[in-house]
Amino acid sequence: MAGADSGSNAKLTGLSKIFNGHTFMGRANVAKATYASFALLAMYFYFKPSKK
Repeated sequence: MAGADSGSNAKLTGLSKIFNGHTFMGRANVAKATYASFALLAMYFYFKPSKK
């Protein structure tokens, strides 16, 4: 799985290189982005002013 084709990373650019699903670091970056988006959404609803 990871590291099976080491030459494939040279073709990737931009976000595809950062969020590569074939490498351990790419999958970790996807997980980090998911957790960060959930945290931002929770903070938005927590700090949102209430309607009265």
